[in-house]
Amino acid sequence: MLNISAARRANKQNLELNIAPLIDMVFILLIFFLVTTSFVKETGVDISRPAASTAVSKTKTTILLGVTKNGTIHLDHREIDIRAVRANVERALAENPEGNVVIVADKESLTGLVISVMDACKLAGAQQVSIAANRVQ
Repeated sequence: MLNISAARRANKQNLELNIAPLIDMVFILLIFFLVTTSFVKETGVDISRPAASTAVSKTKTTILLGVTKNGTIHLDHREIDIRAVRANVERALAENPEGNVVIVADKESLTGLVISVMDACKLAGAQQVSIAANRVQ
């Protein structure tokens, strides 16, 4: 009688699974996705932007300030006071002197507050201060 398990053990080869190339490939893919991913900067609050037919898309913005309809100002996902806008913009411009400032104001926000934020940005040394709007199609 033929013993099947003994025959299998005799014919069994030493199999190895070399995972080093697999790990290398995973790291290469990880690096590829990190390099090609573009990170979107947000103000940290939901804002309903006003619409304008002359709105122009800016590709390079470094400082985003959000002004809500409740009168709060947000920068980098945190709420700041109107008196702290100038200091925060000065700090951001010290890191990137050619940076642009974009004010993302809610369409129901107070105009006086938006003007105060814009004035604080100009006093901080910002050369270009813009107000964000959605383009009307």
